[in-house]
Amino acid sequence: MGNSFGTLLKLHSFGESHGRSLGGILEGFPAGILLDFSQIQFELDRRRTNQGIYSSSRKESDQLQILSGIMDSKTLGTPIGFMVENGDAKSEEYQSLKDIYRPSHADFTWQQKYGFRDFRGGGRSSARETLARVVGGAMAKQFLQLHGISLQAWVSQIGNITANITTSPSQMEVEQSKLRCPDKKAEGQMFALIEQLAQQKDSVGGVVQCQIEGVPAGLGEPVFDKLQAVLAHAMLSINAVKGFEYGSGFAGSAMKGSEHNDEFVLMNQQIKTTTNWSGGIQGGISNGQAIYFKVAFKPIASIGIQQKAINMQGAEVDLEIGGRHDVCVVPRAVPIVEAMAALVIMDFFLMQKINQA
Repeated sequence: MGNSFGTLLKLHSFGESHGRSLGGILEGFPAGILLDFSQIQFELDRRRTNQGIYSSSRKESDQLQILSGIMDSKTLGTPIGFMVENGDAKSEEYQSLKDIYRPSHADFTWQQKYGFRDFRGGGRSSARETLARVVGGAMAKQFLQLHGISLQAWVSQIGNITANITTSPSQMEVEQSKLRCPDKKAEGQMFALIEQLAQQKDSVGGVVQCQIEGVPAGLGEPVFDKLQAVLAHAMLSINAVKGFEYGSGFAGSAMKGSEHNDEFVLMNQQIKTTTNWSGGIQGGISNGQAIYFKVAFKPIASIGIQQKAINMQGAEVDLEIGGRHDVCVVPRAVPIVEAMAALVIMDFFLMQKINQA
């Protein structure tokens, strides 16, 4: 049922938005790694709801509980089990929607696939499922840091407002922004747009950009499991994602080969490229340069504006969705993008160690 991700490092996730808990099992994590659980909780806090005008008002503490695979804060090499309990689910708010197929939601498709669906907050199709990804990714980030690999994502666009950011910002710069957009001018315009749409009971999408530094050359596979293909799989599996591009992306299609080619040079006894239109990946394998990509998120489908919908009997109904929903999910998606990227890079890192053994 597609509840697992990864090859050597494999994350299994479980739970529904309004069930007792959500969590996961992380397999393949090497033994003896000292984990900083305050940092893992920090990543969960970045993802959780109730962060201001752009975010759902659902109040969850999202306190991590480790069930297995850890002793004295060190990994045992056995499956790491973890969970987060739900504390503020209000399932009664969804009773009026249980027979309605909401526009651009997973209601209809889940009903067609399984013949039955969890209508409470979207069930397993809720973005609350991403808790497991963030926990697993936070652990992977700490492993990668031990090997000189770092990841940083940020909000580069909300609606039609694009930030002017020329170099990868630090985590401090990103977290100092309530929208996780380090461009203060753009952030102000984004806030104004979100406030306007919140008053109109509407929503807006945007773009998260991510850069990965310190990745050694040689990670990835040359055919079906190209590094960029698995990154795309990871990102497109995140709720509300509509697009992925890496390196020059779609803009590269308008360039000439003489402009787009990344020439190799010897610099400080290391082979590097003079440009990085390839986004750090060539032939599906990392080349040692920074890997960078963008992830596009759609506007959240749960809006308070009256819409036309169909119920399970095929009758047309007027629909106004109440409850607690994000106006813009993009700032909360930043740690999710980082987490999925970390899981991908760590998985390929472990596979490369086996290839070189």
